[in-house]
Amino acid sequence: MSTPALTAWIDGIGLIAPGLPDWPSAAAVLRGEQPYVAAPSVLPAPAWLPPAERRRASRIVKLVLALGIEACQAGGVDPATLASVFSSSGADGHNCHALCEQLATDDRQISPTRFHNSVHNAAAGYWSIAAKAMTPCQVLSAYDASFGAGLLDALAQVQVEQRPVLLIAYDSEYPPPLFSKRPIPDCAGIALALAPAPGARSLARVSLQLVDQVADVLADAALETLRLSIPAMRSLPLLQALAQRRDATTRIDYLPPLHMAIDCAAC
Repeated sequence: MSTPALTAWIDGIGLIAPGLPDWPSAAAVLRGEQPYVAAPSVLPAPAWLPPAERRRASRIVKLVLALGIEACQAGGVDPATLASVFSSSGADGHNCHALCEQLATDDRQISPTRFHNSVHNAAAGYWSIAAKAMTPCQVLSAYDASFGAGLLDALAQVQVEQRPVLLIAYDSEYPPPLFSKRPIPDCAGIALALAPAPGARSLARVSLQLVDQVADVLADAALETLRLSIPAMRSLPLLQALAQRRDATTRIDYLPPLHMAIDCAAC
């Protein structure tokens, strides 16, 4: 089974994951030039936010802003002009934990900051403030298939609307005891600046179809563990092809029994 292909050009990439602090570092690892060494994710300060919002920024907000900024700067695009798609399996695990802790006490008064950070689209709101973006925005969740769902939505917008779109797929860890039910080890994410036509900085053309073939497995055992442990990192087979600047078809996880076949042609 296959479906008509959705096509776009990737102009810029942002990446933060355990042991992979940015896209250039990750690309070197995915090309085999550097060994993968696991380490806690490093989250830059949210410099684009006004001081009041900066003080309230959670780990997930810092992650999303860093991803979007890296992808936009690499692609040479103005973030204020991009439609956006935000996709996460669960959004802010630490804030969810803090709310559950508070509600389990006799004092159930929730702080305003905790409350406004509790919604699934909080990170998208902070991005719109930081980037001064008043463009259309979609916020999605599809559990372990969240990266694929976000990519499908973003590519559909690029092709149908013929406009550039910024995709940011991200996840956050949950502290104990929630960690025992959702064992995501750290926060991580990927951003793709997508365009309907090739540009001066385009890295590759990608075409996506839904198929009933199995997803690719990474040869490096540590990277494969990372791919399986954080939903946003289901993107790693595609990222490896992009890092190696080669023409390839990669297959990534989507909603069972479907997977995504992505034809990647380097520019």
